[in-house]
Amino acid sequence: DEEKILERKADVNEPFAALAFKIATDPFVGRLAFMRVYSGALDAGSYVLNTRTGNKERISRLYQMHAKEQKAIDRVEAGDIAAAVGFKDIRTGDTLCDLDAPIVLESMVFPDPVIGIAVEPKSQKDLDKLGMALSKLAEEDPTFQVRFDEENNQTIISGMGELHLEIIVDRLKREFKVECNVGEPQVTYKEALQTTVSHRERLKKQSGGSGLFAEMEFELGPADEEFLESEDFKSGKVKLQFVWDIVGGAIDKNYQKPIRDGFLAMMNNGILAGYGIDSMKVRVYDGAMHSVDSKPIAFELCAKEGFKAAAPRTNPVLLEPIMKLEVITPEEYVGNVIGDLNRRRGLPKGQEPRAGGAVKITAEVPLSEMFGYVTDLRTITSGRANSTMVFSHYAAAPSGVAKEVIEKARGAALA
Repeated sequence: DEEKILERKADVNEPFAALAFKIATDPFVGRLAFMRVYSGALDAGSYVLNTRTGNKERISRLYQMHAKEQKAIDRVEAGDIAAAVGFKDIRTGDTLCDLDAPIVLESMVFPDPVIGIAVEPKSQKDLDKLGMALSKLAEEDPTFQVRFDEENNQTIISGMGELHLEIIVDRLKREFKVECNVGEPQVTYKEALQTTVSHRERLKKQSGGSGLFAEMEFELGPADEEFLESEDFKSGKVKLQFVWDIVGGAIDKNYQKPIRDGFLAMMNNGILAGYGIDSMKVRVYDGAMHSVDSKPIAFELCAKEGFKAAAPRTNPVLLEPIMKLEVITPEEYVGNVIGDLNRRRGLPKGQEPRAGGAVKITAEVPLSEMFGYVTDLRTITSGRANSTMVFSHYAAAPSGVAKEVIEKARGAALA
């Protein structure tokens, strides 16, 4: 489908278009989709199109929300904010529109989680409720993710910081009545390739009957700046810049997908410590195939083996999450606060005077150094300072830190 920019006026006479900006679970009503109507009108009981899934959704009831109170309404119009009930699959950031006038509103981009902890239920009774509770919380909050670590047989929940995960655990207890034990916080690192290398990989396996054969020559390295600036990459649609430069039919173009799938699978596990690679470029420019033994699985395996052989030569680095920190403290404690930040590998960015003799200190600090910071800050300022912290970006970890993380990850894998 060709993308084109449509103009839609904020008018009740235009076709219906709304953005779902929050999903919540209500104990009495069920799942609620909070939406802002940008154009047109919608009656309760009508059907709308979800442009992400391409499916029709029936909005059985509409509510006007007043804190915890819900007032049932029959219709919403352009400019209204309401909660919809009765849908099957709506997520935060989805566009809901008229069936005959599809449009995609600008969605929200959510950052990847930067910290994870292991959770386990305290009893068998809690085990049954935990999975359902976590899936409901993940549906409500796109920055919260749940995965099962098969190696350690643990459920890992990931979020945007210590406080975020503390609130999630508290909600499990309060709203879902699930008691669980919580492990130590783990920072979510990433890996990146720094230089481009060429490599030729040959896969030949014979085990009675037809075997497997694949051969390819490719370049592996960091993605181009143009790719990193593209909307598809920024929105998370693609992370592999894949270039097919095969001429003369050295490899059949039907093998493009298995080759791409092979490289994509390897991006999830990295090469240094098993952390994911956010972006990379692969250019396949030569190869060979066999009329009988070449199969899609052969080229997928060949891509995986080729990545394992070539990636260590791309000068890979470990990336750590850097947080933007703001501390508001009385002036007499500024020296103590900055001294503590320096000890945590922090980079002070500036100071601003505030009313009442206070000072706002802005800094960038690695997340791995910030566990327990709120308690430490209270101690060094006699409880008179407060801080806020949000994710900023990923940056290369110093060699000493990287070495420690890699050794720990490899030690855990061996154990």
